[in-house]
Amino acid sequence: MQIEPLPRQRRKEARPAEIIEAALLLFHQKGYSATKLDDIARFAGVTKGTVYLYFSSKEALFKAAILETIQPNLDRIEEAAMSSQASATQRLKTAMSSWASSMNECKGSITKLMIAEAGNFPELSDFYIETVVKRSRKLLIHLIQAGIDSGEFRPIDADMLARTIFSPILLTSIWRHTYAKLDPITYSLNQLSDFHLDIIFNGIALSEQS
Repeated sequence: MQIEPLPRQRRKEARPAEIIEAALLLFHQKGYSATKLDDIARFAGVTKGTVYLYFSSKEALFKAAILETIQPNLDRIEEAAMSSQASATQRLKTAMSSWASSMNECKGSITKLMIAEAGNFPELSDFYIETVVKRSRKLLIHLIQAGIDSGEFRPIDADMLARTIFSPILLTSIWRHTYAKLDPITYSLNQLSDFHLDIIFNGIALSEQS
């Protein structure tokens, strides 16, 4: 598959963002290991020296991509969920809906990329786990525990529930970037999130008739 370079931008201040965009596209299409800084520079329409002007290495570029693309979304999700005076149920729904929306907008799955490269680049895996995975799970645990403390949820292992809530969304996102052509998913991540939370809160068994 021929990969077309991104349109060249003349504004100097736009270059770091363009380089990050080019890097992520190539990481998703070729894999992190197979992508060279020369490839990224060519794809971004700059020289390799320009890449080094902003990023000291491919590892530094990847970390910058995480910070620039995922962290702002996490900031918004946390702000929306934590600042609300709504119930714990509604705040949990808000957080999951926001996560699903941000993952729907992604052109590729960074989680899939990290799974593929984890064994070869443990330092990058550690960075991703600390800055994205643990931070996301911490928010879910906080919202769950708030619901337990208020009596809205029954006492339950908050960490295990947090993993249970988020896992289907994450797996479906990875599936869409891996097997979608063979087994298409016709619903959005937001629809899946709403469905899954309905199961979490209401189950599937009919209430006993009195």
